[in-house]
Amino acid sequence: MSVASDQHFPFLPEKAATSQIRGWPALGIRARLGRFRLLALLWLLFVATSVVSRAVLSVIALQEGLVTILMLPQAWLGGLLLDALAGLYFCVPFAIYLWWMPERSHRSRLGSAILRIGFFLAIAALLYLIAAEYFFFDEFNARFNYTAVEYLIYPTEVFGNIRDSYPVFPVMAASVVGALLMLFVPRRRLQFSDELPQSLAQRSAIMAMLAVVTAASLWLVNLETVQGFSSNRIADEIAANGVYSFFSAVRNAKLDYARYYPTLAEDEAVTRVRKMLAQSNTKYLGPPGTTQSPLARQVDNSDLGPPRKLNVIILFEESMGSEFVGSLGGRDLTPNIDRIAAESLSFTNLYASGTRTVRGMEALTTSLAPVPPESVVKRTDNEGLFNLATIARAHGYVPSFVYGGYGTFDNMNAFFGSNGWSLFDRTDMPKPRSANIWGIADEELFDNALNAFDEQIVRGEPIFSLVMSTSNHKPYTFPVGIPGVKARGGGREAGVRYADYAIGKFFDKLRTKPWYSNTLLVIAGDHGPRVYGRSQIPLSNYPVPFIVHSPGNVTTGRNRTLSSQVDIGPTLLGLLHLNYTSCLPGRDILRIVPGDGYALFNHNRNVAMMRDQQVAVLGFGKQVTTSVYDAESKDLVTTATNRELERDTQALFQLSWEFFRDGRQREDRCRA
Repeated sequence: MSVASDQHFPFLPEKAATSQIRGWPALGIRARLGRFRLLALLWLLFVATSVVSRAVLSVIALQEGLVTILMLPQAWLGGLLLDALAGLYFCVPFAIYLWWMPERSHRSRLGSAILRIGFFLAIAALLYLIAAEYFFFDEFNARFNYTAVEYLIYPTEVFGNIRDSYPVFPVMAASVVGALLMLFVPRRRLQFSDELPQSLAQRSAIMAMLAVVTAASLWLVNLETVQGFSSNRIADEIAANGVYSFFSAVRNAKLDYARYYPTLAEDEAVTRVRKMLAQSNTKYLGPPGTTQSPLARQVDNSDLGPPRKLNVIILFEESMGSEFVGSLGGRDLTPNIDRIAAESLSFTNLYASGTRTVRGMEALTTSLAPVPPESVVKRTDNEGLFNLATIARAHGYVPSFVYGGYGTFDNMNAFFGSNGWSLFDRTDMPKPRSANIWGIADEELFDNALNAFDEQIVRGEPIFSLVMSTSNHKPYTFPVGIPGVKARGGGREAGVRYADYAIGKFFDKLRTKPWYSNTLLVIAGDHGPRVYGRSQIPLSNYPVPFIVHSPGNVTTGRNRTLSSQVDIGPTLLGLLHLNYTSCLPGRDILRIVPGDGYALFNHNRNVAMMRDQQVAVLGFGKQVTTSVYDAESKDLVTTATNRELERDTQALFQLSWEFFRDGRQREDRCRA
């Protein structure tokens, strides 16, 4: 059988490609693969781009001191396994096409064009992934994870942010040029046809082998196979493959917590959590078996005085970590927050529960532990939960959620609207003078909020409002003319300065209101600015401000009790001197016994609790470890097992998952 010279594959030796072939042995395995040799090339390209990406991330991690050179060999060895498997999965759609396409169609001009276009798009995508992984790693010190999955659910905001924050079009152009070069630089144009025709039976035999290998790899290998060899989180991320990690996150988006994380018998879990939540002013409504929710308890704040019908305004500040707040020992970028804090009660040892806004919202409103993979704000069947608004409504408030963006993002409107909060987002506000893809400028948001509050006061409604800002976020664009704040190009520092500026303007206007003296103003961060660090739970990124301002109602001072965002709601209710029935699994920080404070964390698929600088980490695959947090080095150092801390951690996270899953966290179940 002769083969026309214009049908050869240019990456094969020309002599072999143009020779007379009398049976398959002439070209060995290449001839046996036939058209499937295209898959081999595509697979090699995938592995090559993955290796380049890993090399880039390794250099970054070494330069920043996040890993040591001795950690890299094992990370690379495991990483190459994932690269090979991810490349195999990447090739499956092409394999199905090559198997299905009849011989005549495959050799036609149309068939050749389809393969050429497909190869071009695949190569361009692989080249683009190198840049995408670089930018994602720069922001999160991680491969593509569940954060990437969550963001892609909302393409309007996310793609707009990517377009405005990163050199998308230059990277796309470079990827296209690179793909064209890889296709057309060889001496002869790439010809997508094989030397030997293949029958359907021959193609099916090859396809069957690919199917067996693919199925076996899915059964035998997962992300944890190559991770966990080191306590260094960054080494684990280098070992991963970005595409593999992304689809692993997709696959586990609705994971069964009890299947992947250590749990206790429910009786023990309930006993432990009831003990953890008990305070001097609480009384459980009954033994665990006699109430629909075993955490239902009566909270009595009458020892503080009669209830106070103060207005409550919570400014929930995007990406406002304590590291920026001068009065909390940060970088001195917040003169307005600091002047407010000087006349306020500041909680100086409070940690965010996660690294995304919806985690902060979950903690603030429901006090639930941050169970993987996603916040209850975004889960299905999250209506009618017992939350902060449940108690506020019972005391005559009309709780509101005010947001400068579109509340459809991250399911916020659906969550707040179905859990007792009235909604006021960008669609309800006048056309802004300054805005970006995330929302209107903070100062305009706050002006709109003040107008809405004035209307509430006129109607005789006390204010209880959560106001969510957006400006301190990439692409960091701000109104022109703000002293010390570049309208563009100022980065994160400009974002913090502008957020502080807007808070200062809001505060000055608030003080002119006749109802100011009867108001609790709360400034809290939703999470820190970014995720970086070597530890499985990078705790140094989690401290956030929690400041309560109300001269004449709240004593000025600093509270250093270790606490978590889940404690903010109960603490505010205590400051209002309210008596109420509660199912919130959080505590009043002002009543926490010295030394008994704890903080809860989620990072990717790990969760943790810290108490007395000891941290129990629950990892995917039922892993449990105890570490000590070294605040100076910002590392978690493995130490002897603290069985009680580990079991308390298991209990709290387990019940937060179980009670949400089976409906015991609903407000109609929080009664005797």
